[in-house]
Amino acid sequence: MPEARAGALATLRGVTSGTRYRCRGCGNLTRFDVVATRRTRAFHHYSVGGELEVEDETVLDEQVEAVECRWCGASGDAIETVVVGAEAG
Repeated sequence: MPEARAGALATLRGVTSGTRYRCRGCGNLTRFDVVATRRTRAFHHYSVGGELEVEDETVLDEQVEAVECRWCGASGDAIETVVVGAEAG
């Protein structure tokens, strides 16, 4: 990963459900492509027929690698992380 991009992505690491994204390019708040690596703990419940249902999944660690705006294609520094509840200002 290029150094300039690595710095921009560092601010996106560890994003939790208490945050959301905003595109500085077009103002989008709702549609983003997010590449993330997650480590989870989950209860796997298999039916007698072999169908899997994942229950009680907990995210133990999450590293967001890239976020891209679905509307205008912006990424890197153009995407900001906003704390939920803080956007009303």
